[in-house]
Amino acid sequence: MANETTSLVKNGKSDDEENLRRLKGYQWCVRWAFMVTFGGYFMAHFSRKCYSTVKQQLEKQAGYSPLILSEMDTVFMGTYAAGNIISGKLGDTFNPTTVLAIGLFGSGICLFLINVSLWYDFLGFSVTLGNFFIIAVYFLFGFFQSTGGPVGTAVMGNWFCDKKSIENRGLIFGLWTCHQYMGDITAAVCTAIVLGVGASYWWALFIPAVCNCAWAFLTMRLIADPADMGIITPEVRIRMEKLAAKRAEEGAHVVDEGPAPITYANALRIPMVAQYAFAFGFFKLTNYVLFFWLPYFLGKHFDPVTANLIASLYSVGMMPGGIIVGYVSDLFGGRRASVIGTFMGALFVFLFIFSQKSEELTAIPLLIMLGIMGILVGGPNNIITSAVAADLASHPSVRGNNKSLGTVTGLINGCGAVTASVGLLAVGPLQASFGWGSVWLFLMGCTFMGTLLLGSKIKDELYPAPVGYAEVEANLAV
Repeated sequence: MANETTSLVKNGKSDDEENLRRLKGYQWCVRWAFMVTFGGYFMAHFSRKCYSTVKQQLEKQAGYSPLILSEMDTVFMGTYAAGNIISGKLGDTFNPTTVLAIGLFGSGICLFLINVSLWYDFLGFSVTLGNFFIIAVYFLFGFFQSTGGPVGTAVMGNWFCDKKSIENRGLIFGLWTCHQYMGDITAAVCTAIVLGVGASYWWALFIPAVCNCAWAFLTMRLIADPADMGIITPEVRIRMEKLAAKRAEEGAHVVDEGPAPITYANALRIPMVAQYAFAFGFFKLTNYVLFFWLPYFLGKHFDPVTANLIASLYSVGMMPGGIIVGYVSDLFGGRRASVIGTFMGALFVFLFIFSQKSEELTAIPLLIMLGIMGILVGGPNNIITSAVAADLASHPSVRGNNKSLGTVTGLINGCGAVTASVGLLAVGPLQASFGWGSVWLFLMGCTFMGTLLLGSKIKDELYPAPVGYAEVEANLAV
């Protein structure tokens, strides 16, 4: 029976052509992988956002205090950040589809348990029990929610591995990252329908719980790697060549044990992984401040309906942001750091305008500016955790080992979430002590620091080393 190291035809050029032909013949698997991983991350945001849409009901009808609801968010952010780092490693160590399915099942079960506490009024029975139970469940919820990003990206990287897909990696992953915004929008619509027809608010939690579990069954049917179907991908071929060289040097007794999962230390040694992880933290912090605090800021100048409408334009702008950055970076030969730097430079200008004129701007200019800022922030944030992570995991030092993308993506996601969570603590004191102008200046500093961390990569993209020297470096790295 064919396995990932079984040659499908005779060795040589015809071998590559046959494998490419077979991979193209399995396009339904490629589309299935896109759809299942897209749906998995969609479900994560669907379930995550549904909770936030019923916070008022949890406070007024269930009796949870604002402090407990705030602690739930804090606990979630902490476990989600740590979970990203852990989940990426798990996805590279074990079957990725199993890890994805566990995340979906776990998310659905956590939402169901929250419903159980509402149905049986745990809070009414004991305030301590009710508060402890819902925080404990949300503690676990953060870990389960973290699987979709790093592990889903790894599966996408496995399937979209041919030359054409790599050349269009930015666009492919830009389209794929729309899952989060579609999940958020669906959650808002779902809750609106539930409350609109007069149903109990807990249905807004029960529906995504069922959907997550149902999608987990679909995910279990997903094949995580074309190599599992006997297709020798470029990564497998490189590993086979390394294995042949090792056998020639040490003897035929050397056994092929398959690709070993990359360690955290080796992942951080990949050039630019650490820089991108910290840069993403600053960019994610900028996004979080705008996402969480815009309605509050705008509410000081407009009525609640107008304030939320204006703030929503920022979220709407984020969806095409990843597609635009991905497509443009593909056009420029994968020079993603340069495109990201350009977007961040433009955002810096908009934040400066906000620092000077935010208290004076009327609704129309705000709508236009926030829509553009959504594109400028969303594009780099979406592409760093997908296409850029895939680029980094393709570095010559780890070529031939496809057990690195999940770990790399998890590190970038997790470090970014930690940096953003800590940075959010500064927003309240800043605006209370120095006004909103100081918050915009703070975000300008974050934008500058994130871009500065990518400075060396931008320089290399704009002024690349001579081809011969680059080839020597790549060979040495291997």
